[in-house]
Amino acid sequence: MVRHLGSGGAAAPPVGGREPAPPRSEEEEGARQHRQCQAGAMEAAGAPEPGGGGCSCCSSRPCCRLPWARKAPGTKKKFTCPGLGLFYTILSAFLFSVASLFLKKIEDVHSVEISAFRCVFQMAFVLPGLIYYKTGFLGPKGKRVFLFFRGFLGSGAMILLYYAFQVMPLADATVITFSSPVFTSLLAWIFLKEKYSLWDLLFTLFTITGVVLIARPPFLFGSSITGIEGNYTNHLKGTIAAVVSAVSTASTFVILRKMGKSVSYFLSIWYYAVIGLIECIVALFVIDEWTLPYCGTDRLLLILIGLLGLGGQIFITKALQIEKAGPVAIMKTMDVVFAFILQILFLNHLPTWWTVGGALCVVASSSGTAIRKWQHNSKKAKENEI
Repeated sequence: MVRHLGSGGAAAPPVGGREPAPPRSEEEEGARQHRQCQAGAMEAAGAPEPGGGGCSCCSSRPCCRLPWARKAPGTKKKFTCPGLGLFYTILSAFLFSVASLFLKKIEDVHSVEISAFRCVFQMAFVLPGLIYYKTGFLGPKGKRVFLFFRGFLGSGAMILLYYAFQVMPLADATVITFSSPVFTSLLAWIFLKEKYSLWDLLFTLFTITGVVLIARPPFLFGSSITGIEGNYTNHLKGTIAAVVSAVSTASTFVILRKMGKSVSYFLSIWYYAVIGLIECIVALFVIDEWTLPYCGTDRLLLILIGLLGLGGQIFITKALQIEKAGPVAIMKTMDVVFAFILQILFLNHLPTWWTVGGALCVVASSSGTAIRKWQHNSKKAKENEI
């Protein structure tokens, strides 16, 4: 029979003769819970270490919003340069724009073949990351279908974008493909049941207006179209390719949002490169356009396109790791600015006022979509803190 001790009774000796551990303070207990929370989030994301210098669970767990979650005991606070993420965004936009300029300079090489070279470069640089982090080459069984469509649609968007760059003015193609955030909101509403407001509808209509101003169909603008490269048939084909590229890019964003953080970034890029290379090889056999560049300049430009494209992806990824998505999306408008500048300086092609008007419509719509998304996420984060 166990005898219950009163308030004045002596305490029973501990089992095994060991003294009980002293009770933890509130701060120590909170720090322990935060470390467990952070480790669980890292394990679910498949990351070897926290990315972006913080915990990926801080938006929803109470233990991660307390003072001890901001800084681990015994660690020094890292110095962060204000505006570094925005600088990375501008640098990424510049690298992508220069790669597009080099693509315009290449002669007698089809856009599908250029895309194949780009995929080979990506495979070569991503493969060491897959081996180092031991992520495997196929991914989780439940995510392989999403990874396949992410690779198929993403690489298809790249091929169509390169084709648009070759057959239409650089600024026109850049502006149209910049409309992908607006299509992302629409597709997320259809497939992910996310909120789609009247503002989103207005931004979509503005984007369509901008595309029409750039395409300038004859039944609206007459048969005499100025400020295009080559004939109007190629201009129309390039416009359609750019629009489909923007929709495909938006689809990949929705797929990535559906997968969440359970799939490694390296694995996602690996599928993009492998499936893209297969797409390019099949397309080149169908259209019979496989030819090696004749001169050394074109070969050098192909290598530079691969390196610049990879560099642009690295810097935009770094930007999103250390800066909020809203400011990064707004700063991405520099893609359009660089495209106009490079087109005027190196291609001797002045954009028409129709292109400028279309660019304003598309940039305003994409920036408005980004700002509203940023405000919505900030408001939601504040509500979670209360």
